[in-house]
Amino acid sequence: MAGKFELKKSKNDKFYFSLLAGNGQTILQSEMYESKASANNGIGSVKKNATNDARYERLNSTKGEPYFVLKAGNHQVIGQSQMYASEKARDNGIESCKTNAPTAPTDDQT
Repeated sequence: MAGKFELKKSKNDKFYFSLLAGNGQTILQSEMYESKASANNGIGSVKKNATNDARYERLNSTKGEPYFVLKAGNHQVIGQSQMYASEKARDNGIESCKTNAPTAPTDDQT
């Protein structure tokens, strides 16, 4: 099964999306957006930037847990991953994002 974007509305009426792998695991989650149109633009930006390795910033949390952020061409963060147990697992998450994002359909749950 292929990956997909899930577009949702929060309890405080803001919009956000998640990129899910084919197995249902969350690869990337967005920030909160004021409008649905802005969230959809964010999805488009993930699709556009996901295959460019230079757009990924590989980081570690204060607890030393590896994670990544995906940035747009203007260096704004588009989305952030979960925390991973190892750098290899994080790098696998990046590869999953590169594979799934460009063609992932959007499941609008708003």
